[in-house]
Amino acid sequence: MDDEDYMGLALEEAREASEAGEVPIGCVIVKDGKIIARAGNAPITEGDPTSHAEIRAMRMAARQLGYRLSGCTLYVSVEPCTMCAGAISQARIGRLVYGAPNPKFGAVESGVKFFETASCHSRPEVQGGVLGEEAAALMQAFFKAKR
Repeated sequence: MDDEDYMGLALEEAREASEAGEVPIGCVIVKDGKIIARAGNAPITEGDPTSHAEIRAMRMAARQLGYRLSGCTLYVSVEPCTMCAGAISQARIGRLVYGAPNPKFGAVESGVKFFETASCHSRPEVQGGVLGEEAAALMQAFFKAKR
C-alpha cells in the first residue's frame, strides 16, 4: 500500500464520522506497513472535546506500542489543529501525511505552524495534499448540509 491507499482508509473513517454527525475527519496510523489504528472524529458522540480522529487513533496505537509512536506514519484527512499537532509531537510520530489544508483551524502549514516553533521538541516529516481534493469536498459537503 502507498500514501494514497492509507489516505483512502482515513477518508473511509471520515465518512463514517460524518454519518454519525461528526465533522468528517479520519485518521490511520501505520508502522512498518501494518495498520496499527484507525479512527474518526467523535467529540460529539463521546462528549469529549479532545476526541479528534488523530487523538483517538494515537490512544489506540499507544495501547499497542507504548506512549512513544516513533517510526509511525499518521495519515489524517485534514490538516491537524494545534491540539493534535502538539500530541503528534509528544508521541514522536515520525511522519505526518494529511489531505486537505485547514486555513481556519490547521496548525501545521497554516495558522501557528506548530512544528516550526521553538517549543516543538519533535518534528515529523510532513506531506500535505494527499487526496486533498477528495477530503476538502467531503468537508464542504458536510458543512453545506449543516447550513
